[in-house]
Amino acid sequence: MNMKKIVLTMVAVMSMTMGFAANENDNNNNNATTSAYKFNVSTYALSRALNLNIDQVDVVEDINRTFATEMMNASVADSSERQAKVQSAIKKDLSYMRYILNDRQYREYVKLLNVTLNNRGLNK
Repeated sequence: MNMKKIVLTMVAVMSMTMGFAANENDNNNNNATTSAYKFNVSTYALSRALNLNIDQVDVVEDINRTFATEMMNASVADSSERQAKVQSAIKKDLSYMRYILNDRQYREYVKLLNVTLNNRGLNK
């Protein structure tokens, strides 16, 4: 599990670094649009909902941080690229979570993510 944690932490750090550099000068969106893409997930609440062990909590927190960064990058992307960036962020998030979570946890996570995306109008 420790090797998984190291690999995913490195992926998260690299994604975040690239994410902050991209699209930092694009101010074409209003606050209502941007707020739909803001994902500040409580790791504590998620860990309780999924019954995560201590090793999983740290990695899931890193994955959620990366996902939040990628979604914010999507929010400031040109409208022609936005949906592709959202889908890419979701796909990466799910692939990372699939690697860390067991089958039951993953199914529950997918349900929670789908509900959240549907409520925000981002699941098209």
